[in-house]
Amino acid sequence: MPSFAVSQEKNQWLSEKMEALGIREKDIEEKFVRSSGHGGQNVNKTATCVYLKHVPTGIEVKCMKTRSQSINRFLARRELVKKIEGRLEIVTAEDRKATRMRKQKAKRRKRASAKYASGSSRVLPDAGI
Repeated sequence: MPSFAVSQEKNQWLSEKMEALGIREKDIEEKFVRSSGHGGQNVNKTATCVYLKHVPTGIEVKCMKTRSQSINRFLARRELVKKIEGRLEIVTAEDRKATRMRKQKAKRRKRASAKYASGSSRVLPDAGI
Protein backbone atom coordinates (compact mmCIF):
# COMPACT_ATOMS: atom_id res chain seq x y z
CA MET A 1 0.00 0.00 0.00
CA PRO A 2 1.48 3.35 -0.98
CA SER A 3 1.89 6.08 1.60
CA PHE A 4 0.17 9.39 0.91
CA ALA A 5 0.85 12.97 2.05
CA VAL A 6 -1.51 12.68 5.01
CA SER A 7 -0.93 11.69 8.64
CA GLN A 8 0.26 8.21 9.52
CA GLU A 9 -3.03 7.51 11.32
CA LYS A 10 -5.03 8.27 8.18
CA ASN A 11 -2.76 6.05 6.06
CA GLN A 12 -3.15 3.27 8.65
CA TRP A 13 -6.95 3.69 8.74
CA LEU A 14 -7.19 3.52 4.96
CA SER A 15 -5.06 0.40 4.67
CA GLU A 16 -7.04 -1.36 7.43
CA LYS A 17 -10.36 -0.39 5.85
CA MET A 18 -9.28 -1.58 2.40
CA GLU A 19 -8.00 -4.85 3.85
CA ALA A 20 -11.24 -5.40 5.79
CA LEU A 21 -13.32 -4.89 2.63
CA GLY A 22 -10.99 -7.03 0.51
CA ILE A 23 -9.90 -4.18 -1.76
CA ARG A 24 -6.46 -4.85 -3.18
CA GLU A 25 -4.24 -2.27 -4.88
CA LYS A 26 -3.84 -4.51 -7.92
CA ASP A 27 -7.65 -4.44 -8.40
CA ILE A 28 -7.60 -0.63 -8.66
CA GLU A 29 -6.99 1.03 -12.00
CA GLU A 30 -5.51 4.49 -11.45
CA LYS A 31 -5.18 7.35 -13.93
CA PHE A 32 -4.09 10.95 -13.54
CA VAL A 33 -5.90 13.69 -15.41
CA ARG A 34 -5.57 17.46 -15.49
CA SER A 35 -7.98 19.04 -13.05
CA SER A 36 -10.09 22.12 -13.46
CA GLY A 37 -10.99 24.99 -11.18
CA HIS A 38 -8.78 26.98 -8.82
CA GLY A 39 -5.03 26.57 -8.97
CA GLY A 40 -4.01 28.69 -11.93
CA GLN A 41 -0.86 27.69 -13.78
CA ASN A 42 -0.23 24.72 -11.46
CA VAL A 43 -3.54 23.12 -12.47
CA ASN A 44 -2.90 23.74 -16.15
CA LYS A 45 0.56 22.14 -16.12
CA THR A 46 0.21 19.12 -13.84
CA ALA A 47 -2.17 16.16 -13.74
CA THR A 48 -3.48 16.37 -10.17
CA CYS A 49 -6.95 14.89 -10.70
CA VAL A 50 -7.08 11.20 -9.74
CA TYR A 51 -9.39 8.71 -11.45
CA LEU A 52 -9.84 5.30 -9.81
CA LYS A 53 -11.75 2.29 -11.04
CA HIS A 54 -12.26 -0.79 -8.91
CA VAL A 55 -12.22 -3.46 -11.59
CA PRO A 56 -14.16 -6.26 -9.78
CA THR A 57 -17.13 -4.02 -8.92
CA GLY A 58 -16.86 -1.46 -11.72
CA ILE A 59 -17.09 1.47 -9.27
CA GLU A 60 -15.42 4.64 -10.55
CA VAL A 61 -14.24 7.62 -8.52
CA LYS A 62 -12.76 10.93 -9.65
CA CYS A 63 -11.17 13.33 -7.15
CA MET A 64 -9.81 16.82 -7.76
CA LYS A 65 -10.44 18.52 -4.43
CA THR A 66 -6.90 19.75 -3.81
CA ARG A 67 -3.92 20.78 -5.92
CA SER A 68 -1.84 17.95 -4.46
CA GLN A 69 -1.87 14.69 -6.41
CA SER A 70 -0.89 12.65 -3.35
CA ILE A 71 -3.73 14.00 -1.22
CA ASN A 72 -6.17 13.48 -4.10
CA ARG A 73 -5.00 9.86 -4.33
CA PHE A 74 -5.83 9.38 -0.64
CA LEU A 75 -9.20 11.14 -0.94
CA ALA A 76 -10.14 9.12 -4.02
CA ARG A 77 -9.38 5.85 -2.25
CA ARG A 78 -11.38 6.99 0.78
CA GLU A 79 -14.33 7.79 -1.49
CA LEU A 80 -13.96 4.41 -3.20
CA VAL A 81 -14.08 2.66 0.20
CA LYS A 82 -17.28 4.56 1.10
CA LYS A 83 -18.93 3.61 -2.19
CA ILE A 84 -18.02 -0.05 -1.80
CA GLU A 85 -19.33 -0.01 1.79
CA GLY A 86 -22.56 1.48 0.48
CA ARG A 87 -22.87 -1.21 -2.15
CA LEU A 88 -22.22 -3.94 0.43
CA GLU A 89 -24.77 -2.22 2.73
CA ILE A 90 -22.36 -2.05 5.63
CA VAL A 91 -23.70 0.24 8.36
CA THR A 92 -21.06 2.79 9.29
CA ALA A 93 -20.91 5.27 12.16
CA GLU A 94 -21.93 8.03 9.75
CA ASP A 95 -25.01 6.01 8.73
CA ARG A 96 -26.00 5.49 12.37
CA LYS A 97 -25.60 9.20 13.08
CA ALA A 98 -27.69 10.16 10.03
CA THR A 99 -30.43 7.72 11.05
CA ARG A 100 -30.48 9.11 14.58
CA MET A 101 -30.73 12.68 13.23
CA ARG A 102 -33.60 11.71 10.90
CA LYS A 103 -35.52 10.13 13.79
CA GLN A 104 -34.91 13.15 16.00
CA LYS A 105 -36.09 15.53 13.28
CA ALA A 106 -39.24 13.47 12.65
CA LYS A 107 -39.99 13.45 16.39
CA ARG A 108 -39.63 17.24 16.56
CA ARG A 109 -41.82 17.70 13.49
CA LYS A 110 -44.50 15.45 15.03
CA ARG A 111 -44.40 17.35 18.33
CA ALA A 112 -44.63 20.73 16.58
CA SER A 113 -47.56 19.68 14.39
CA ALA A 114 -49.40 18.28 17.42
CA LYS A 115 -48.74 21.43 19.41
CA TYR A 116 -49.94 23.86 16.76
CA ALA A 117 -52.77 21.71 15.42
CA SER A 118 -54.42 21.46 18.83
CA GLY A 119 -53.80 25.14 19.64
CA SER A 120 -56.09 26.49 16.91
CA SER A 121 -59.22 24.66 18.13
CA ARG A 122 -58.64 25.31 21.82
CA VAL A 123 -61.52 26.98 23.69
CA LEU A 124 -60.65 29.67 26.19
CA PRO A 125 -62.29 29.41 29.62
CA ASP A 126 -64.94 31.98 30.65
CA ALA A 127 -63.61 35.06 32.36
CA GLY A 128 -66.59 35.00 34.74
CA ILE A 129 -68.33 38.05 33.32
